[in-house]
Amino acid sequence: MANERLTGSELDEAALFYHRSPRPGKLEIRATKPLGNQRDLALAYSPGVAAPCLAIRDDPSTAALYTGRGNLVGVVTNGTAVLGLGAIGPLASKPVMEGKAVLFKKFAGIDVFDIEVAETDISRMVDVVAALEPTFGGINLEDIKAPECFEIEAQLRERMNIPVFHDDQHGTAIIVAAAIVNGMELAGKKLEDIKLVTSGAGAAALACLNLMVSLGVRRENIWVTDIEGVVWQGRETLMDRWKAIYAQETPARTLAEVIDGADVFLGLSVGGILTPEMLMRMADKPLVMALANPNPEIAPEIAFATREDAMICTGRSDYPNQVNNVLCFPYIFRGALDVGATTINEEMKQAAVKAIAALAKEEPPERASQTYAGEADSFGPKYLIPPPLDQRLILRIAPAVARAAMESGVAQYPITDFDAYLDRLNRFVYRSGLVMKPIISAAKGSLQRVIYADGEDERVLRAAQVVIEDGLAVPILIGRPQVLDVRCRRYGLRIRPGADFAVINPEDDPRYRDYVDLYIDRVGRKGVTPDAARTIVRTNSTVIAALAVLRGDADAMLTGLEGRFIRHIEHIRAILGVAPGATDYSTLSLLISNRGPLFLTDTYVRPDPSPEELAEMTMLAAAEIRRFGITPRAALLSASNFGSREGVSGAKMRAALAILRARAPELEVDGEMHGDAALSLIDRAKVMPKSTLTGEANLLVFPDLDAANITLSVLKISTEALHVGPILFGAAKTAHVLTPSVTSRGVVNMTAVSAVGALQR
Repeated sequence: MANERLTGSELDEAALFYHRSPRPGKLEIRATKPLGNQRDLALAYSPGVAAPCLAIRDDPSTAALYTGRGNLVGVVTNGTAVLGLGAIGPLASKPVMEGKAVLFKKFAGIDVFDIEVAETDISRMVDVVAALEPTFGGINLEDIKAPECFEIEAQLRERMNIPVFHDDQHGTAIIVAAAIVNGMELAGKKLEDIKLVTSGAGAAALACLNLMVSLGVRRENIWVTDIEGVVWQGRETLMDRWKAIYAQETPARTLAEVIDGADVFLGLSVGGILTPEMLMRMADKPLVMALANPNPEIAPEIAFATREDAMICTGRSDYPNQVNNVLCFPYIFRGALDVGATTINEEMKQAAVKAIAALAKEEPPERASQTYAGEADSFGPKYLIPPPLDQRLILRIAPAVARAAMESGVAQYPITDFDAYLDRLNRFVYRSGLVMKPIISAAKGSLQRVIYADGEDERVLRAAQVVIEDGLAVPILIGRPQVLDVRCRRYGLRIRPGADFAVINPEDDPRYRDYVDLYIDRVGRKGVTPDAARTIVRTNSTVIAALAVLRGDADAMLTGLEGRFIRHIEHIRAILGVAPGATDYSTLSLLISNRGPLFLTDTYVRPDPSPEELAEMTMLAAAEIRRFGITPRAALLSASNFGSREGVSGAKMRAALAILRARAPELEVDGEMHGDAALSLIDRAKVMPKSTLTGEANLLVFPDLDAANITLSVLKISTEALHVGPILFGAAKTAHVLTPSVTSRGVVNMTAVSAVGALQR
């Protein structure tokens, strides 16, 4: 990760700048309802707010309907045990609590108020937090030192009727438990038979042990050590009732004396405490969880050099098997809040453990290689748990926790339609779920053959597996079979060339001569000699893909992950030609943001379209938008706002509007207008009350390529929108040119668009 390359003062300065610029802190509050006029204000506050207040007074459960409480978590601390910083106090802990808040929002869409309490007395701390119950749907206790944290959580769980979860304890425990479950499965060992030795007996360590006992590890097989050595029966120094549960009747007093034959070492203590000599005395295929940060109890390099059969987990992001609480806490709360759980019980924690352990056995996501140093692994010693940025975590953990809450009787609002719930979570993850759903549904089972020019690219390989599993299309990949096979294995994918997907090998394919002859027929009178044709068909994958589509070996093609967009267009135009009735190629881009879908045309091809071309592009775009199940509302954009100024673009858009009204009278379209008038009914009404465009426009038509492409680029970054496209129009057969920034999910989306386009041809 990027921060691993920063050290000392560089990291400190970068962190300080990050937190102060462009505005202090990491959080803000935004209204979720419009406040644009006096009526909105009357509804939001006085007098309208009285209605929901009285409804909640009469039926407190309706607070989940009329307020944000059901999606609001309080992250609460007194600053007595902050990260590796110690008792720095509540005020100094605020950046950490804000950080926790943004993780909740980023990974699970949960809103958070961070609450820093200047109180160390247990009873008063409990009173403060318990009094906040009307505000929150759940409480996440954070960075409170042991053993006080045990008592504070226990008392709050007794007093409050909402989930109270000390993440330092239970979040760590859940991830550790998932790693142990999978590690012991790989080692061929049963949980009830293993010996577990800890270094460290704080809140996290004891929570890990409690959870492992609930999963089947026998208490008599657990050996706990801390700064005073072994926790033994009769010891009085640094003991409490929670630690005493694991006291052994033994003369052993040090970690070195109890490590023999251990199957699992759980370190939540200090760096370097587990020596190579100790590791050598552990059982075969030992699992070493060296979770001290920044220096593990034993460095992974030393551990692997000492025991080749060892499995290693750390708390660091630059090694495999990172134990990071962000793997679970957002999604546990997501599931708990979504069923109105009154607590987070043992059944819900166990459900999270099993969901995480099971996810590790699925193929790793595209972003795994960005999370772990080196190449992503499939399930194995270096891939016991998923990486923290695996976007599927919410899709597995939240439903599992919700089900467990329902089955254990703590859910106030049980989910009745889990398919709809999963669909909602999926839309949150990808943001393309709702808009893409009609296209995905239409593509499924169509069995259209889609050829990928960039077959050896990791994004295409990952997309191909999704395409195969979801039945979106029949993929054909251009690439060298040996390279494709090696990369599929490297990325932990199940698919294999020749068995699961067809391959066109540019170095040796029986169709090569036919492709060369076909290429010469298409471009031989455009300055391409036979010798050049033979070379191009061997080396240019876009040309090969286009020839395959032309020859009927594929129904649609995708290219563009490498190289210049316009060069790909030139090759496709030369081979596939222009469709009957079209004057040339054009593109449509879809941006999916929190505002909803927004289509833009033409974003990539025509530099300065004429009014006739603008009308053609708009009609093609409108037809494509209808495939998404969306009614198109087109705005013809210009520097002129309904005749407010003279100019070329205004005249061009007025002429295009006249053509559209004659050729496509059913299309809702108006112009020329400014961008704000297109997207705001209020702004448009001020200048053109009788506009034929109702509501917000969802199709923006630009007067030239510069305006379209610049707007697309700016909106994509400034709104953090998901880009689907560009969708190419005008080719005689289905072909699309993507951009180098496309993700594997983007390739999947465009595969579905391609399949539907080919099917409807």
